[in-house]
Amino acid sequence: MNSHPTQILNVDDNDGARYAKTRILQSAGFDVIEAANGTDALDMVKRLSPALVLLDVKLPDINGIEVCRRIKAESDSSSVLVLQTSAALTGRADKIRGLEGGADNYLAAPIEADELIANVNALLRMRRIQVDLRDSEERFRQLTDNIDDVFWMFSVPARALVYVSPAYAPIWGLSAESLRDDPGGWLEAVHADDRARMTARWERLAQEPHYDDEFRIHGADGQLRWVRDRLFPVRNSRGEVYRVARMSSDITARKEMEALLRTADSNKNQFLATLAHELRNPLSPIRNAAALLGASGDGAAERQARARDVITRQVDHLAHLVDDLLDVARISEGKIVLRNEEVNLRSVIAQAIETAAPLIASRGHDLDVRQPDEDLWVTGDPVRLAQSVGNLLHNAAKFTPARGVITLGVEVSGEGEDQRVRISVRDNGIGIDADNLPRIFGMFAQAAVPPDRAPEGLGIGLSLVSHLAELHGGRLEAASPGIGQGSTFTIELPLLHAASGAPAAAPQEAADSSDSGGMRVLLVDDNVDAMEMMGFLLAEMGYQPVTTADASELEALALRHKPQVIVLDIGLPGVDGYQVARRIKGNPDLAHIRLVAHTGYGSPEDRRRAQEAGFDAHLVKPAELSDLEAALRG
Repeated sequence: MNSHPTQILNVDDNDGARYAKTRILQSAGFDVIEAANGTDALDMVKRLSPALVLLDVKLPDINGIEVCRRIKAESDSSSVLVLQTSAALTGRADKIRGLEGGADNYLAAPIEADELIANVNALLRMRRIQVDLRDSEERFRQLTDNIDDVFWMFSVPARALVYVSPAYAPIWGLSAESLRDDPGGWLEAVHADDRARMTARWERLAQEPHYDDEFRIHGADGQLRWVRDRLFPVRNSRGEVYRVARMSSDITARKEMEALLRTADSNKNQFLATLAHELRNPLSPIRNAAALLGASGDGAAERQARARDVITRQVDHLAHLVDDLLDVARISEGKIVLRNEEVNLRSVIAQAIETAAPLIASRGHDLDVRQPDEDLWVTGDPVRLAQSVGNLLHNAAKFTPARGVITLGVEVSGEGEDQRVRISVRDNGIGIDADNLPRIFGMFAQAAVPPDRAPEGLGIGLSLVSHLAELHGGRLEAASPGIGQGSTFTIELPLLHAASGAPAAAPQEAADSSDSGGMRVLLVDDNVDAMEMMGFLLAEMGYQPVTTADASELEALALRHKPQVIVLDIGLPGVDGYQVARRIKGNPDLAHIRLVAHTGYGSPEDRRRAQEAGFDAHLVKPAELSDLEAALRG
């Protein structure tokens, strides 16, 4: 006996016959319910949905054939099996009429028990197969209807459409109905350069029912899309291909990502080559200048002075490259910090011009500065704003052939609270073509340089300026009429307020080195060359330097020489400079000594750690002389 017996409705107006059939079915383990007329039978089918109706043809109210027709006509009961029986209507024509009325089988009475059970079981097996098939079809449709890929199926060799999933319309921009009328109509959307190849594949479908290809189509939105198309054979029980299945995937995003990766890889290779070039360039004059520092004889002092100038200039160039690289890293990681304050743009412009002036002068350019009479104030970091404008001036000088014209303009646009200040740098240099304008602010993007200039820079200046402008609530714009017609770069910032002009305060001059008063300075650095050169420099400035490359003897030296200042490298081998600083500040005999960190680590986090360790000042290598002296004197 099944735990959940199959329910059968036994319909017969003859009580004796109905009872006999019920007993037979119950003995076989079925759950049997009964009805004596067609009306009750239809009501019970509607309410109880039995698996099978054992239906007598002759009923007192409705003919059994009509009852069967009504059961099969209703969508909710069409899957209910109907086994018709009759003791009177047993002829061939009666059976045909019953089967045509929708019956699943027709038995003539008298019916033996084993024959009845065998017929019922056969119909139930058929029903289970049909249910499984419907479930399988439903799962298939659920799958294909809810994936982004297009699933197709075509007959072979006729190439008639058997099925296409709903994703076809949104991707191809064509209806499924049109595809049924013309199964090859999908080729109309294929890009002209790929259509001949895919048409050949379509025509060879029966001979070559398998491929994996990629092609372009004009999608529903008119945009060009990439599609990966895979074809698989479907075989019958004899191993013959009678259908093909296709899976078409929209791979546009993947193709775009691949293009971006190729561009990024190309930019990376170009950047590394440029970086190597930019780092090597200063090394040659520095090496030659270093050799000249030992020169003797007539004119030696002049040659040595020029050598020092060359070294200073090239070191400044290297420091600028390193600063740019660090800024890129900080911006990429979201770690750059602006020291915002109310800034007078007049002082920003003056500082930017001072930074770019040597290059502008060396190129023989004419710089035309146009500013309003009133002072314009913005909220921002004055150093970063000056850096941004300076970078634009530097680029204009670099990408303009000698004796060009550069115009730096400042103007106000908008009204009321929406007023903006626009700082523009215009040149008559090489210009930018329309294809390069959209990517000019990309990291490592390089433009061609004029024939009288060697390539220089890392291609990150404009990207930095763009990011800095955004951090200030503004934006950077680029415009150019075309190659050879110059360029204009404009930084737009929110205007804080405007006021009548007042002379900007001159920057405080660094203290004269002659005021060092013979201060004793203890230098600690594992880079012996750097340590010795700084020692010589401090001695020339009037200080009394003591040097060591061994941090382990620092405290002993400090107790013996009693320096007023210790300049300590943080990245020392085998020891943490921060721990050394804590030991010194923790020693009562040394705690009063001023500690200056001189290191290659210059991020805000590095400065914070140095301050927490007890350092009184933090210098990033290579330090400017004015910054060094200010740190020493406090």
